[in-house]
Amino acid sequence: MPRRVFVHIGAPKTGSTFVQDVLWNNTERLKRAGFLMPVSFTAHDQAMTDLRQVPWRDPQAYWTWDRLVETFTRWPGDVVLTNEGFGAADAEQAKRAVESLAPAEVHVIVAARDLWRTFPSMWQQSIRARSTWRFEEFVTAVELGRFEGFWEHHTANRMFLRWGDLVPPERRHVVTVPPPGAPRELLWQRFAGIIGIPDGVCEMTAPTANLSLGAPEIELLRRVNMALGDRFPHRMPYQRVVHQHLVRAVLQRRDNDMRFGVGLDRAEWIADLAEQQIKELQDYPCHIVGDLGELRPSGMRQTPTPDELDERQILDAAIETIVGMLGHADELRQQVPVPEPTIMARIRSRAGGVRRGLRRTLG
Repeated sequence: MPRRVFVHIGAPKTGSTFVQDVLWNNTERLKRAGFLMPVSFTAHDQAMTDLRQVPWRDPQAYWTWDRLVETFTRWPGDVVLTNEGFGAADAEQAKRAVESLAPAEVHVIVAARDLWRTFPSMWQQSIRARSTWRFEEFVTAVELGRFEGFWEHHTANRMFLRWGDLVPPERRHVVTVPPPGAPRELLWQRFAGIIGIPDGVCEMTAPTANLSLGAPEIELLRRVNMALGDRFPHRMPYQRVVHQHLVRAVLQRRDNDMRFGVGLDRAEWIADLAEQQIKELQDYPCHIVGDLGELRPSGMRQTPTPDELDERQILDAAIETIVGMLGHADELRQQVPVPEPTIMARIRSRAGGVRRGLRRTLG
């Protein structure tokens, strides 16, 4: 087994896409430095769905947790596993994962972000995972204690306890997400410092498009999900069709300048929750990278919610989206390779031979 295995478990919407981009775009550089990124992003993602035994795992998925682990049993250096869905594993699933990595020295890394930014991001993420509830329904469910899954699956505190208790305190790492306006490299520097990746090993690259949608765009996607019903029940087909041809090809290319978030009427509630989070992490023996004070919301201001949009705004977004999808369809059409003249000549020749043969047969 490797000397050390670093398991980056999330949380979702904490800059994980950026961190993963840097890791996956520098696999050869990392390998030469003694750090292995086994197989691929897809393998990690499929291994996560197998570990958690989620009902939406694609039946055609190849990679399991055990199959992924088998690929690096002979690696003598360090291994990095990363998927923001790992953190949602329950206690038994997390225990199985950590025990399967023995006798390697297992480290658990979790990232934490302030709740003011987390709430709209997590609701948007749920819509992009084909949920259909309104933003106000989502926030109210969390506020009234009717959606414990938010805390269990999407926040650092709960998921960290399930995983962190399985390793010694010095192998538990919390990375705080820098506030808005901070250099984007800062999050990477914090993450790399935990693993021990030296400066200069990885080249910084522009983040992959994982842009937030504006209020009209995400509300339009929510309504599309409602209209889809039970079509695309598994995540991979939904991503191949809806994400590829609607979200990435069209919705993310729009201005998306109408931001949305939690209203100021809930500012005090969120500030109190932030203090609870900070205290829990202060009291939990672990290695903190960054500043827990960054979990206190800053710059809170009133913003509209997708629920408050009028139908004209949704209609305008829908029409412009249809126009965008027509342009996307035309781009795909132009990408279809045109047969070379020689191939076309052979096709015409064979077609002519078929016609002549039919004439002879039919007399």
